[in-house]
Amino acid sequence: MPRLLAFAGSARKDSYNKKLVRIAAEGARHAGAEVTVIDLGDFPTPIFDQDLESAEGMPEMSREFKKLVVKHDGFLIASPEYNSSYSPLLKNAIDWASRSESDSESPLLAFRGKAAVLMAASPGGYGGMRGLIVLRMLLANLGVTLLPEQVAVPFASRAFDANGSLADEGQQKAVFDLGVRLAEFCASGIPAEEERSGKRVGWTSRRPGR
Repeated sequence: MPRLLAFAGSARKDSYNKKLVRIAAEGARHAGAEVTVIDLGDFPTPIFDQDLESAEGMPEMSREFKKLVVKHDGFLIASPEYNSSYSPLLKNAIDWASRSESDSESPLLAFRGKAAVLMAASPGGYGGMRGLIVLRMLLANLGVTLLPEQVAVPFASRAFDANGSLADEGQQKAVFDLGVRLAEFCASGIPAEEERSGKRVGWTSRRPGR
């Protein structure tokens, strides 16, 4: 059974993207995955600072988030769009989790060999799509395999009903299916590692980070 970590790049209590990622999490559970949904607001950390890291090590909450990332096989990520990019909250969490804590730790231990699907919801007409482009590049550079499927929900202020579901049945199914797709992909085997040149090294059905 694949283990998936689901989170949104927003700390806002009534975040559209928190609602969105919960829908995808339901799809993943339906497909047989074990899903942990977290709130990045529960992991408050200072902005990444290498001097701080050298003096005090990784902040406790960053380490807790990294532990969760390490022990899961894939990620369901809903990213709000901030000025055509991802949020500072999401970037900072990823930056800290990408750091090695000892010389013996494999580079990018938390991310390399994992898989992810992306989604976004935004009050604007593009639905956060522009932010997903740069987030996709960031995660790929960390060794994450990004599935091609993604969903961007525009005009999010009127897209959700009172229960947190999407009012449009087609959108609801598309987001639900993102979770299904990632669960099935991780269950069938994911890339062990890819060279930066893009050459595929091999495939494995192991569960990274176990």
